[in-house]
Amino acid sequence: MNFLSHLYLSGESEGLIIGNFIADSIKGSAFNSFPEEIQKGIILHRKIDAFTDIHPIVEISKTRLRPKYKKYASVIVDIYYDHYLAINWENYSNKSLDQYTKNIYLLIDKHKHTFPIKSQLFTKYMLEYNILSAYANFEGIEKVLNGMSRRASFVSNMEYAIQDLKEHYPLFEKEFKEFFPELQKFVYTQM
Repeated sequence: MNFLSHLYLSGESEGLIIGNFIADSIKGSAFNSFPEEIQKGIILHRKIDAFTDIHPIVEISKTRLRPKYKKYASVIVDIYYDHYLAINWENYSNKSLDQYTKNIYLLIDKHKHTFPIKSQLFTKYMLEYNILSAYANFEGIEKVLNGMSRRASFVSNMEYAIQDLKEHYPLFEKEFKEFFPELQKFVYTQM
C-alpha cells in the first residue's frame, strides 16, 4: 500500500499517522528513538507492508505487471490500490477525501521538523503537488509514477504503468475491492 492507504489505516491517532508516514525512512531498530505512539505507527507500517507483500490477491495484481516492471511491480500495485481507495473514498470514510487530506497535511506540516530528512523532502513534494488527492485521477497517478521512475535506482519503466492501469482497470479494481477489507481486518487485529 502507498501513502494514502497507510495514513488511512492509522485511524485517528496522531502518533500512528506520523509513524506510518515516516516509516520508510526509518531503518532497522532506529524506530526506538521515537515516542511510543510513533514507534507503533512505524511497526504498523511494516506489518501492513508484510501482509500486503504476501497476500495472494495482491500477487495476482503483481503477476500481471511483473513481465514489464520486474521488481517494481509491487510498487506500482501499491500506487494503483491507493487510486482505488481514493476513488471509492466515500465507502471508507465519513469525511470527503479533500477534507481528510487537508487534515493530514496540517498534521504532517505541524510535525515535519521532527521527521528524518528523507521524509521532510517528500513532505515538501507531497504538499506542493497535493499527492494524496491526486491519487483520485489518472493525471495524478501518472505524476506519481513518473516521480517514482525518476527516483528509482534502476530502469523501472514505471512512467508507462498508467497504460497498464487503464488497460486492466476493472481487474485491478476487483482485486483491490477483494483485498482491502482483508487488510482492514488485519490492521484492526494489530491495534
